[in-house]
Amino acid sequence: MSSQDNKPSKNKDSANGAAKIEGKWPKWLIWVGLGTLAILLGWSVYVERNIDKKDYSEFYELAEAGKIEKFEFENTNFAIEATTKTNDTFRTTAPREFTETERDLFNEKGIVQEFKTSSNSLGDLLFSFILPLGLIIGLLFWFARRQQSQMGGIMSIGRNKAKTYSSEKPGTMFDDVAGYKNVKKEIKEVVDFLKSPEKFAEIGARIPKGVLLVGPPGTGKTLIARAVAGEAGVPFLSVTGSDFMEMFVGVGASRVRDLFNEAKKMGKAIIFIDEIDSIGRKRGAGLGGGHDEREQTLNQMLSEMDGFEATEGIVMMAATNRPDILDPALLRPGRFDRQVVVPLPELEDRKKILDVHIKHKKMSDDVDVNVIARGTPGMSGADLANLVNEAALFAVRGGASVVHPEHFDAARDRVIMGVKRDSLVMSESEREMTAYHEAGHALCAALLPGYDPLHKVTIIPTGMALGVTMTLPEEDRHSIRKTHAEDMIVMMLGGRNAEDLVFDVVSSGAGDDLQKATGMARRMVTEWGMSDAIGPMAFGDNGPVFLGDGMSQSKEYSEGLAETIDVEIKRILTEQEDRCKNLLTTNREALNQVAQGLLEQETLSGKEIDDIIANIGQGNNAALV
Repeated sequence: MSSQDNKPSKNKDSANGAAKIEGKWPKWLIWVGLGTLAILLGWSVYVERNIDKKDYSEFYELAEAGKIEKFEFENTNFAIEATTKTNDTFRTTAPREFTETERDLFNEKGIVQEFKTSSNSLGDLLFSFILPLGLIIGLLFWFARRQQSQMGGIMSIGRNKAKTYSSEKPGTMFDDVAGYKNVKKEIKEVVDFLKSPEKFAEIGARIPKGVLLVGPPGTGKTLIARAVAGEAGVPFLSVTGSDFMEMFVGVGASRVRDLFNEAKKMGKAIIFIDEIDSIGRKRGAGLGGGHDEREQTLNQMLSEMDGFEATEGIVMMAATNRPDILDPALLRPGRFDRQVVVPLPELEDRKKILDVHIKHKKMSDDVDVNVIARGTPGMSGADLANLVNEAALFAVRGGASVVHPEHFDAARDRVIMGVKRDSLVMSESEREMTAYHEAGHALCAALLPGYDPLHKVTIIPTGMALGVTMTLPEEDRHSIRKTHAEDMIVMMLGGRNAEDLVFDVVSSGAGDDLQKATGMARRMVTEWGMSDAIGPMAFGDNGPVFLGDGMSQSKEYSEGLAETIDVEIKRILTEQEDRCKNLLTTNREALNQVAQGLLEQETLSGKEIDDIIANIGQGNNAALV
């Protein structure tokens, strides 16, 4: 999906408030003061160091020699500043007042004498009294302002933290949201109401107060909510559920009140709460009892949603990927009474999303968006954006000037399977067993009629796997038939049975395959009613346990039925394993050639494997045995 940064527009008051905070000194004034202080200190040190100093005995010897032109005597501290006849200046300090002998000598030598008693200089006054006093006053003032700001922060803790996106320049429109035609159509009523509410008022229709966007992570729920505000041209108040939660009980409820008051002042507005499940969870669920702060926040939100009329022009929107844990009071009519499902994008939607993300990237002419979209089932808009970016990174690493299809293949492998482990060293026997294991998977996928086309198979260690077999569905599949589920189990067991057929051993490499096959068989029996012995019955919970909710529930079936379920699961797995063994035994030559090709090239495409099968002359007819 395409996203566009929406910068909050700032009016003059907010701009002035951001530039100049009342009651605080401008930063430039502080720097000027520090600079002036540094200059004064530096000048005083410079002057002090560049004046020559001598002992009083040297001064007296120069006076006796007639080399002193004049001097200035300070009566308070006996300091002497003397100037020689060569215009050199130095300082000294007399140990006492001059005696009669010394005065007669000075008069005899014709030395000009000046005696003075002066008060403290401005510099002495500055450094000894005014500067320390100013520093103390400044520190006291700084501490007072800091304490006042902290108290102000505590007093404003109940204010909401919503980000306001103004309607002056709506940044996100429906055109920025690629795909999701049905979602836009369903949510367009909200836009029409915010644009012209009088049409609804004339006929007496009531627009839903709250719209809940439900969907997996990364499907663009927040982007769609912004697009609604952009299309309607109204302010958009965005806040996450966690922004209401603090350590103080009652803070969340206060922020909810402040949020709704701010929205009412705007007239028409959209309040969007992202991840509403953080505050809207079922009350009283869990082992540890309720959470006072969260429940008070939820109660306040419920009462606020009852407190405004639908004709006021305020629409609540929220997003979650866990609607099953929301409190029923939040979903009743009059609150979030409309749920809009934002599913994972379909094939056509993925094409449009990919078009948006590759628009500003350099692509080669042979990049086919249809192939990329067909190879990314189950990916969200965020996943597709990451896929395009990974492909561009692979192109940069390879030194290419444009992105090629092989870069998308490498990016898809990295996103789905993980990073290739080129440093992993396998022994020849283990490498051969891995080749036959993956050849078994690939051969089953290629020979089973109606199965997803084989894309490629590799024995390069990737992620946590020693090898990978990948298929690409030709179209999105929304339901699974019994025959396809059985074919999936046959394909999952292909690696294990290939090892058993060729090496007469069973290794731990099939552990993940067995878990997936057993899980598929269990769902066929307990959820999908694909067992004649069980019949049209479904068992098990509908979702994960949430905070202990449902942990104390008893089993929904007897021990005898549980034994029947286990027997049926084993029967399905055993029957499909027999099919798999028969398929591989009949096509043993193809299995050997595919494994040999993997040992030589490490990676084979689906077309290369189809060519191997066609050359042997058995083809898909052997799969019907």
